[in-house]
Amino acid sequence: MSGSAAAEAFSAHAAEYDTLRRRLVPDFDRFYGGVVEALERLGGDVRRVLDLGAGTGLLSTEVAAAFPGVEIELLDASEPMLELAGRRLGNAVSAVHVADMTAPLPDGPFDAVISALAIHHLEHPDKRGLMARVHGALRPGGMFINAEQVDGPTPALTARYAQRWADDCRALGASEEEIDGARQRMRHDRCTDVETQLAWLRDAGFAAADCTYKSWRFAVLIALKEA
Repeated sequence: MSGSAAAEAFSAHAAEYDTLRRRLVPDFDRFYGGVVEALERLGGDVRRVLDLGAGTGLLSTEVAAAFPGVEIELLDASEPMLELAGRRLGNAVSAVHVADMTAPLPDGPFDAVISALAIHHLEHPDKRGLMARVHGALRPGGMFINAEQVDGPTPALTARYAQRWADDCRALGASEEEIDGARQRMRHDRCTDVETQLAWLRDAGFAAADCTYKSWRFAVLIALKEA
């Protein structure tokens, strides 16, 4: 996550974050699983991975299970969340970085850089700067995968996305208090639509960029560095 305000907001809910994810991220398994599937099908030899906005390690746990022996570096501005992630992932963690995503990235090269529900906290120019730095941190043929919350292509569709999200959360058992709490945290969001982000990835130097999963406001975006 980015910025002290966002980090503080999410740090305050670190202990309950994982439980809330299941109620506040509809189609959780396919969404997070989309990152693993992309790595399996397109990532090649995945040995060293950087997780941006790693939080409590939910996404990295999926990757570690799919790629035994992988070395994962975690980066997040929330120290309480990283402590939980470190305990969860154990020996799969090779390094932990308490840092903002606008700061320089750890030294590469990485086989893959991954992220889930974090980069949308950045302002748009900072997103574009991060994409360029991710491209530079990857090995030739490396892969960037961002499981992200997105806007629709029009304000009207973005509003429909928001309503669909709330309806789905209620169906999963989320309380109105939990939904309202999520909306409060979403004040830190700076989302944009899929097509804009794919264009930014191409501008950052990636040879190919695509959306491999999308369900309303949740999308998995992939970008491949030229081999």
